[in-house]
Amino acid sequence: MAPQTTDVHVNPSDETIRLGPLAVRFLIAGEHASGSVAVFELTVAAGQRLAAPAHSHDHYEETIYGIEGVLTWTVDGKPIDVGPGQALCIPRGAIHRFDNNGSQDVKALCVITPAAIGPQYFREAAEVINAAAGGPPDRVKMAEIMRRHGLTPAP
Repeated sequence: MAPQTTDVHVNPSDETIRLGPLAVRFLIAGEHASGSVAVFELTVAAGQRLAAPAHSHDHYEETIYGIEGVLTWTVDGKPIDVGPGQALCIPRGAIHRFDNNGSQDVKALCVITPAAIGPQYFREAAEVINAAAGGPPDRVKMAEIMRRHGLTPAP
């Protein structure tokens, strides 16, 4: 019986999705990992707050690993700083958001298990955030995109 061949390659996407002052670059998308995991690099400019509303997700965990700078995650109302070499697992159902309160840009690795979200969510969110030109994004459109991709906006 011959071994099954697979399409294996490094960084399936070289696309960087820009959402205002944030950038997302998928390293592994779910379709390249049998849906088991999605991994993306998140870059957040110094002094920036998340434009999207706080949210939760019931179908996956999100693990954050700090590479550069410090990102402050608020999980169920509790602020948690994640810096270089530190990791935070956000459980299913926990309401969370993040802010870069520092003077240094942040780079973090985000791991979604299973891979219930992918680049398309960030592309759609980017359209709404970037259309706001630095102002607040259309909350109704953002909420619709979030729900369609399995995120629940916080009340």
